[in-house]
Amino acid sequence: MKQLLVVFLGGGMGSLLRYAFSKTLNGYFTHFFLGTFLANILGCLLIGFILGMSAKGNVLTENQTLLLATGFCGGFTTFSSFAFEKHSLLTNGDILHFLLYTFSSIIIGICAIALGLWASKLL
Repeated sequence: MKQLLVVFLGGGMGSLLRYAFSKTLNGYFTHFFLGTFLANILGCLLIGFILGMSAKGNVLTENQTLLLATGFCGGFTTFSSFAFEKHSLLTNGDILHFLLYTFSSIIIGICAIALGLWASKLL
């Protein structure tokens, strides 16, 4: 039961921060959803770092990993918003921005996870 509460609390905190990112940053560009993009990339960086630290053993407890990786990062990042934004770009016939946003999100996200894992090894 404690683990469910930990995931719930982390998810709530992540969701609130993602909402703030979206409300603040998504309006800056017409064809690029900066808030969602940054939330997803930062979430990738964070989950890479958190899971890297967790893998070290004796750095993060199981509950801390659940709070931060499963809860916070799970609530902070958002595949559903990412997919909806891609759909809206396609619906508007904006193929160039669709491709740019999709591939940059995926490639930079994977690089951010690798960077987070690498950074966790430095500590």
